[in-house]
Amino acid sequence: MKIEVFKTKAECGAAAADRGAEILRQVIAAKGRASFIVATGASQFDFMKSLTQKDGIDWQNTAMYHLDEYIGFTEEHPASFRRYLKERLVDVVQPGLVHFIRGEAADPAAECRRMNDIISQDNIDAAFVGIGENGHLAFNDPPADFDTESPFIIVELDDACRHQQFGEGWFASFEEVPTTAISMSIQQIMKSEAIICTVPDERKAQAVKQCFEGEVSPMHPASILRKHPNTFVYLDEPAASQLSQR
Repeated sequence: MKIEVFKTKAECGAAAADRGAEILRQVIAAKGRASFIVATGASQFDFMKSLTQKDGIDWQNTAMYHLDEYIGFTEEHPASFRRYLKERLVDVVQPGLVHFIRGEAADPAAECRRMNDIISQDNIDAAFVGIGENGHLAFNDPPADFDTESPFIIVELDDACRHQQFGEGWFASFEEVPTTAISMSIQQIMKSEAIICTVPDERKAQAVKQCFEGEVSPMHPASILRKHPNTFVYLDEPAASQLSQR
């Protein structure tokens, strides 16, 4: 795992986007198409804005998967991750294939099976992720399931995760934040050929220290990234402020 630290969150996001764009270009040139996973949330604003402005990416020859979606939400909901991705990525660069999780599906378990069937036929070239204030990876809150091979699973959101969503301004009250979601599993994320992890903001500093300097543990879900041979972590100085090694 390679960690780089930048002075500002904008520089952090731009550097992560440089790496992500390079990977997509190289894979498309070599294979004709690239499949990628993309995260949402306030921490990804700068990364996504920069990535969608990069030249030389043949977006029509890409397939996009997103990481997670609240159960019971339509894409019209202001906090829907599909809405987030449509506004900030899909409508901007128009990937050739877009695989969204249908949060409003009447049977979430069946929706997981549908997504599992789709992604099992693909090879993910790049995962663009962040980590949560509680160290979560996607919506895999601690203690995360490091073992399940199912690509998409139904998860319970813990209070720390829900407080983060409220604190980022996606909901008018804490009570409105859902308690369940469909999330890509840890094992599926780890199958990606490369992982770009973008983590700005001081509110992530404790999670950064626990995940990248502490024990690799389900209690610190993103710590598993240290076991991936091709992970690149991009931090701004506030997010890296508690690291003992810089």
